[in-house]
Amino acid sequence: MARAAGNKDRPYQLVIFGASGFTGQFVVEEVSRVADGGDFRGQALRWAVAGRSREKLQDVLDWAAERLAKPQLKSIDILICDVNDAPSLAEMCKKASVVLDCVGPYRFFGEAVVKACVENGAHFVDISGEPQFLESMYLKYDSQAADKGVYIVGSSGFDSIPADMGVLFTRNSIQGTLTAVESFLSFKSGPEGTCIHDGTWQSAIHGVADQGNLRKLRKQLAFKPLPVVGKKLKRRGAVFYSNEVKEYSIPFMGADAAVVKRTQRYLHENLQETPVQYGAYVSVGGITSVITLMFAGFLFLLFTKFSFGRNLLIRYPKLFSFGYFSKEGPTPKQMAESSFTMTFFGEGYSQDQDPQQGKPNIKICTQVSGPEAAYVATPIGMVQAGVTILKEPDALPKRGGVYTPGAAFSKTKFIDRLNKAGIHFNVISKTEI
Repeated sequence: MARAAGNKDRPYQLVIFGASGFTGQFVVEEVSRVADGGDFRGQALRWAVAGRSREKLQDVLDWAAERLAKPQLKSIDILICDVNDAPSLAEMCKKASVVLDCVGPYRFFGEAVVKACVENGAHFVDISGEPQFLESMYLKYDSQAADKGVYIVGSSGFDSIPADMGVLFTRNSIQGTLTAVESFLSFKSGPEGTCIHDGTWQSAIHGVADQGNLRKLRKQLAFKPLPVVGKKLKRRGAVFYSNEVKEYSIPFMGADAAVVKRTQRYLHENLQETPVQYGAYVSVGGITSVITLMFAGFLFLLFTKFSFGRNLLIRYPKLFSFGYFSKEGPTPKQMAESSFTMTFFGEGYSQDQDPQQGKPNIKICTQVSGPEAAYVATPIGMVQAGVTILKEPDALPKRGGVYTPGAAFSKTKFIDRLNKAGIHFNVISKTEI
């Protein structure tokens, strides 16, 4: 099916829906930066902000204008649109080539926007780290989006661009066949520590509480197991000491593993590429950090089992997360002093070696690193995903549909765009065994 007919000639190339939210305001900043350079230099990017309150949206534009010393931002167009008002969503989508949806939790507010985009021919990008939402959108809308030539690209923020594109970068950096890779995520912060807005906390609460429905959804999807090529990757324990990063580590509880698996399935089934096994972990430091984390995790899991407990967690995020989540979010200083590094340890087979015979004979280490994850790196990822859809339509999959970032962008210059924007991909070492 041809890509959304007439889409490129719409009044706005990008519309930021939920621009007055905590994350949305930083997406506004990032779109403004992109509009001045690279792909759009010499040709004005047509963009607008959308949401329920004209006053709040104008406040965000005024705030961004002051922070970036760009008074012209004050006159960016505003579209009034409510996630609970289907006609207003349809009107917004008719005017946009790509909608950047910043309104979460997506399990409650995402589907209405996806539906409106599919029905009205607008491409869609979100920053969801919620596997149930992401996979249910695939189940419900993939064939409709394909018929309309619309691209629905989920998980295009910190969940899960570093992991998904990092695996592809690692695969592309090896001369041969990559068969397995593990990633270890670490965060750095300044003297004032770090903090995340409680919108992410709420998504995690509802996601853990609803694990049963996620299992039912995956039974409906009924995917066949991916073939295991090369040595089978062993799963690590709940807490373990990693010799790779010299710290205690735990499985990463976000959407990364699920997103990477969907990408690998798409590449294997549609492009006949060798599927890569993947394990996602996060470094937590020394034994004191492990004990604190185990205690916090026990409380979190216990409270999510009951509606009363979930309400307490939502009402007092700072208390129950030991200060890591708050209704205020991080300060500008906390954001400026924070960064992330995701290190990938992969193994595979050289070009002259049969992956089905013998042991792996190549090891590779790569890194994806960048600024503060939630409100600096996430807007970079989201905006560059939107720009890639606009600028490289012929490099996208041949049919529209519901995609992961790796599936949508594996043949594009997306990683190059991320490198230039501040999320860096590097090969650390590569050795033959």
